[in-house]
Formats: sequence, structure tokens, C-alpha cells
Amino acid sequence: MSQAFDYDLVIVGAGVGGHGAALHAVSCGLKTAVIEAADMGGTCVNRGCIPSKALLAASGRVRELRDTHHLKTLGIQLDQVTFDRQAIANHANGIVTKQREALIGSLKRVGVDTIRGLGRVVGPQKLSVSTPDGERAITAKDIILATGSVPFVPPGVELDGKTVFTSDDAVRLESLPPWIAIVGSGYIGLEFADVYSALGCEITLIEAMDQLMPGFDPDIAKLAQRVLITPRDIETKVGLLAKRVIPGSPVVIELADAKTKEVVEVLEVDACLVATGRVPSTKDLGLDSIGVELERGFIPIDDHMAVLRDGQPVPHLWAIGDATGKMMLAHAASAQGIATIEAICGRPRSVDYHSIPAAAFTHPEIGFVGMTEPAAKEKGKAEGFDVAAVRTYFKGNAKALAEGETEGVAKVIYRQDTGEVLGVHIFGLHASDLIHEAASAIAQRQSIQSLAFLVHAHPTLSEVLDEAYKRAATTH
Repeated sequence: MSQAFDYDLVIVGAGVGGHGAALHAVSCGLKTAVIEAADMGGTCVNRGCIPSKALLAASGRVRELRDTHHLKTLGIQLDQVTFDRQAIANHANGIVTKQREALIGSLKRVGVDTIRGLGRVVGPQKLSVSTPDGERAITAKDIILATGSVPFVPPGVELDGKTVFTSDDAVRLESLPPWIAIVGSGYIGLEFADVYSALGCEITLIEAMDQLMPGFDPDIAKLAQRVLITPRDIETKVGLLAKRVIPGSPVVIELADAKTKEVVEVLEVDACLVATGRVPSTKDLGLDSIGVELERGFIPIDDHMAVLRDGQPVPHLWAIGDATGKMMLAHAASAQGIATIEAICGRPRSVDYHSIPAAAFTHPEIGFVGMTEPAAKEKGKAEGFDVAAVRTYFKGNAKALAEGETEGVAKVIYRQDTGEVLGVHIFGLHASDLIHEAASAIAQRQSIQSLAFLVHAHPTLSEVLDEAYKRAATTH
């Protein structure tokens, strides 16, 4: 390390991205520190992926055990299933604590210094940290900004954290409102609709776009609605904007036509979860001090995660994760963090966002990677190639039949000329695990012809992909 700096590397933000970058930096011989103003582990560990998955696991088990028809087909009968809301909440909180302690311990073991406070850039290779003991100046050869994101709260929505709240509060499961409105039908809205409906709440799902699940492939959205929404105690309001949400007892929601913005209905419910996406946490980072302008709140970066100023990389300044807006997923932040360390060490790598999978942990799950069919067709039209898609269904899969879980589909989208796989979308049992085979295929730019010769264990759920590849290769 150059004696001119306090550290080789300082990372602002100790979420999943910052943590992964710190560990890789140490393995590459860099003296490293992380600065964190809030909870170690960031959103994923404390308020996102980890507690929500714990809630989904517990509530999903309640749903399974109360599905007497399904159990009877397996020859099982149960008299009564009860649950303890606080015990479920404690289960989620306990896992958060364990994960956070493990993260802190892993940084300590490898010698990463943790500085508690609010870090901001004050000049080239210089940071100032607001700590409980006052301001502290730090210099670093390289700086990574990994400040993450916060829930987006639309104008007109008032939060009180009890009757009107975001996912940050929902993961604590402090209550089970008899009737809850959920604003937004993306991953977060769908997952919490799954949790609340399993635990006996009535739900009104409000979506401003003209269709539910607008970010998903249309075929998947259609089947998912039939399985995840229609048979459950969930009513839907599509094409309507929650123009005003006023906390209280009851919560008052003014619904407006999304196009005209005219109020058309007023709802009174027991609670409202606002799940309208996330925005970057990039205020007060001091980027203006070095002439960097945010783009819609996001930090502009190049393919190697270098922060851009007037389109040019700022030397020794990098950004990763939700704050960059490339892909707001914890594992994407990790990939960016590792690629950044490689660039710092003179081995520049880019991140292949096209092959990064995503999942919604509903029951059953949704997993997808690459493009939706409309996006692939748009690309084909622009570049002069045709796109085709095949679908295979879980109802023909031996393992799904044995489990009595036959709702589901696997969809493979590919180029007709080369056979290259462009996107894979799975809705069904264990879709979040099954999608990784497809992510690997897309990362390697494999064709349906080569994938059709892969061997999958029988009987396994993975055969839904095997069948899809073979069907595509036959019809190609």
C-alpha cells in the first residue's frame, strides 16, 4: 500500500455488494475499510431478502398444511392448523440477527476495518465520515460507493409505519390486518400478498399499469395470476393509481384513473403496504464536490463500474449495487463488487447483466433470466432475426406429479437462426433453483441444439427444462 493513503480501498456501504467487494479485496491483498451509517448487511439482510424469505417459508408452510384437498391426495389428514404471529415474526428476526452477526464476523476475521458513520466524498481519493464522535477524514487509493436503495413512496402517500407502511416495516410482521391494500404488483407486492393471504388476511392489490405483474413475461404473468391471485382472497384493481393514502383507522385510499388522474373510487381498509419499487440512496454523498452529476438519482458508471463525470471515468472512484440502477438485486451488487476489485487490480471485467437470474419467492415460485418474449421480439426486429418460444408444463413432470404440485410452466425463448437462448421463465415448484441452469446457458450463449443433449436426472423437476430444450431443438 502507498504510504500516502490510509487505506488501499474504502467502501461506503456494508450491504451485500459492499461486503462481497470487501472480502474479495482482502483476498487480493488490499488494506480495506467499510463505512456504514445504519445496519450492517444493508437492505437485503435487515429489511429485504432475508426476513421476507423467512416469512414466506413460515406462511407457506401454513398454506400447505391448510390445503386439505392437496394433503388428502397424498393420503394425509390434519384436524387443525394454528400459528403464532409473534413466533413467525421472531423466526424472521432471529435469522436477520444471525446473518448480520455472520457478516460482521466475516469482515472482522479477514481484517477489514469497520467505521460506523455517514461517509461522503470530499475530493479525489478523500472521504469525510460523520461519526458519533465528530467528523473524521479518510484517504483511500480507491473508493467504492455501495449505498443501496430505499423504498419509493409516491407523492400523496403518507406513512405512519403502522397502518401505512413499506416493506421495511412489513418484514417485522407486527400485525395481521383483517383487510390490507397492497400498492404495486411487482416482486415485493406479490411476495407480501403471498404471506398475508396465507395467514388469513383479505387483500386488495392495486396496480397503476394496465395489467398486473407488468415486469414479468406475459405468459408467466397470466398463469401466475390464475394460481397466485384468482383462487385466493385477493381482489385486484388494475389501471388505478393510489393518488392519496391517509393513515388511520380506517386507512383511506383515493384511487384515480392512471391515465386521467381523476379520482374514481375511495377505499377504506385496515392497513396499506406501499410496494411501488425502490429508489437509490445517493443523497449527500458529496459527488457534486468532484463534479459528478446523478442521473435520475442513480450514480452513472461505465462497464467496469467506474463512476462517470461528463461521460469519462473518474480515477479511483467506483460504484456498485442499487445506487447504480443497473439491476436492483443483491446478487447483481455482489457481481459488480467483485468485478470492481478485479478492475482495481488491473484485471478489468464487465458484468453480464443479461445472464443474471431473478426470482419471486411466492408459492409456487417464479424464476427468470434474460429477456421476456416481447423484449426479445423487439430486439429481433431491430437486428433482423426471428424469435421463437416453447413452453413445457409441470403437469407432465413425474416429480411434480409425485409432489402433487403440478401448477407451472417453463418457457424458453430463442433465436430461430442460431438457436441462442435469449430468455427463460419458470413458474412452478422450486423455480428459483431451477432457473440457474438457464442462467448458465445464457451466460455461455448456448444454443437449444447443444442444450438438447444435456442429461438431467430422472425423476426431477429439472426435466421441465430438458423437455423444453428438446422441443425447441425438434421444432427449430
